[in-house]
Amino acid sequence: MLSWALTFFILAIVAALFGFGGIAAGAQSIAQILFLLFVVMFVISLIAGQLRRT
Repeated sequence: MLSWALTFFILAIVAALFGFGGIAAGAQSIAQILFLLFVVMFVISLIAGQLRRT
């Protein structure tokens, strides 16, 4: 589960660079939505991993 969490975290960072950095001005809103989606998936993966261990 930790590997999924790290994958979603990396994808969130990449989406943040495109969405908040102004690199892709045309796709800024899509990148910001993807950033939020990947952050939520990252948090869910972390929680699911912790619940699975207990």
